[in-house]
Amino acid sequence: MQLHEFVDAVTGQEPPMTRTADDIVAAGRRAQRRRRAGFASAGAAGLVVVAVAGAFALPTLGAGRDTTAAPPPVGAAAGPAEARWADAPPFTFTFKGYDAGPLHVQDPIVASVGYQIASVYSDGHISNDKPVTADEIEARGDAIERKKRATGGKPSLWAYLTVYRPGVFDPAGVKNGRKVTVAGHKAVQATLPVGLDPSKPVDEGNKLLAWEYAPDAWAAVTSISSSVSSPSFQDLGGLVGGLKPSRPKPAPVPFTVGYVPAGYRPLQSGTHAMPGLSGIAAARAGDFGGATYTRPAAPTSGLTAPYDATENGIKDGFHIFVTPGSSSNQSPEPGVTKCYPGSDRTVPGGDAAGGGFCNIWNADGTVVLQVSGMGLGNKLPVAELKKIAQGIRVADVRDESTWTPAAQALRP
Repeated sequence: MQLHEFVDAVTGQEPPMTRTADDIVAAGRRAQRRRRAGFASAGAAGLVVVAVAGAFALPTLGAGRDTTAAPPPVGAAAGPAEARWADAPPFTFTFKGYDAGPLHVQDPIVASVGYQIASVYSDGHISNDKPVTADEIEARGDAIERKKRATGGKPSLWAYLTVYRPGVFDPAGVKNGRKVTVAGHKAVQATLPVGLDPSKPVDEGNKLLAWEYAPDAWAAVTSISSSVSSPSFQDLGGLVGGLKPSRPKPAPVPFTVGYVPAGYRPLQSGTHAMPGLSGIAAARAGDFGGATYTRPAAPTSGLTAPYDATENGIKDGFHIFVTPGSSSNQSPEPGVTKCYPGSDRTVPGGDAAGGGFCNIWNADGTVVLQVSGMGLGNKLPVAELKKIAQGIRVADVRDESTWTPAAQALRP
């Protein structure tokens, strides 16, 4: 499910131009409560992540990261970086987190055939990337509404930096993009629409700044803020000079696959996170890792956003999630494989007979493996999802030295 579809579903009306990130997060929280209740009443062993197993995951308000210590500002007059970027293969991390004035880029946690993604936090903002349970929400009331009523309440922010491999990003494809120069680099900036839906009017709090960090290689920061003025494009521009190459590191995952259906190829992975934008939306949820597969192979040029941020960006695929057992809404069944159908007739071309998900718990019920086709075209029958799940071997989730580089782990 795309973000704009999610907003429409929970509001039942066209979101106005004044709709803020807080409003979207609040709507997502209400829908999460309803969906968790639906799974529980059906007796399904769905994880919380099943609720975001579509092409886009909403950030949910939890104990937001409230940064207070301002690091030294990045010099705006700096020229292009002298350090050389290695010709690293896909599923490799090639940069580390850094600070740029009020903005704080974290280490990347998502890798793919075309890019890496890292969360971006900001002083003076609440970052909505740590989910809370329905019980916690009910116990403390609606934090968003309380924050809105509070004098001087801090705005919310969901932002991420995507560093694309050479030739993958197309700056000319950015809708209403304006060419600029930032810290000596070619760049393009644009204001993004309400709910990130291209058919909606722009929301001045939604911004994109992309720049060429190396020849034919671009990075882009996406900022979804409840404040129109903060972060500003000038704030985002501070990230340009701070992006430097680091020693390439293969992106590890805590599992290896033993069976993948014919034609499906690994698309993206999550390290200590779910794959793709779902992982960025819940970056501090304590997840262990995951991956997304697609058929046919995804394009590696012409992108203006991550694969799962575009309409029908993934038409046929499946997810692998390795998460804490506490993420599930049902008591663990150690060593048991449980599968459930879940067709999605709203997906164009989706197979109503396919879709669903399978769960396998570890011996003590503290870790659960899930393979899900929900929201990704649902063309794989449950029998295939079960075969995929039973072929996966999970490492010691708390010892990264036992993990395997994604490029190897995701191929049988």
